[in-house]
Amino acid sequence: MTNILKNTNQSAAPVWQEDELILVVKRDDLFPQGAFSGMHKVDFSHYLDVIQKKQEFMPRSHMETDPTYKQIIPYLVYSFENRYFLMQRQSKATEQRLQSKYSLGIGGHIRQEDLTTNSIFDWARREFHEEIDFRGEFEIEPLGILNDDSDAVGQVHVGFVFLLKGNSAQIKVNSELKSGVLLSLVEIKDFYDRLENWSKIVFDYLITHKK
Repeated sequence: MTNILKNTNQSAAPVWQEDELILVVKRDDLFPQGAFSGMHKVDFSHYLDVIQKKQEFMPRSHMETDPTYKQIIPYLVYSFENRYFLMQRQSKATEQRLQSKYSLGIGGHIRQEDLTTNSIFDWARREFHEEIDFRGEFEIEPLGILNDDSDAVGQVHVGFVFLLKGNSAQIKVNSELKSGVLLSLVEIKDFYDRLENWSKIVFDYLITHKK
């Protein structure tokens, strides 16, 4: 699964001043037979090949309200000894639609300047260390692709979900996530109603597959 993202110039993409350009793919290119709902274990290589061939970099402000495109979001779930890192966003978090929600995943947009290599795994490691204070080691396992068109946030995003299996409980948040704690899936169930939609879907997947 190398050579999956390629930093190409998209001359046709308009540029707005002070608006970051993010990686997107047209919905019909990503899901030519129609989008599925939920989280599916799939052939990552197929979808990453589509992204490499069909990628565009478009202004985020426009993409947030255009469901004909899907923003590509790697979604990183950290685990240690059958416990998972549950986080809560600040009430003043950048994404207003997700303020004060609990999350199992660290997600982020891929900007054109982020693609210093052709590996989404390299991006995942960099994003994790930007968002999280963690000094240990971890292995990255692809879990599945997540799509949820049931709300305005999900309609414009698609998640590539990775499980980061770590060797330490010494982990804490920095950036816009205000708190985090390692909990078992049984304990996380108490927070289920306050989880972000994507985290609910990931939780259901983890319960079913006992990761």
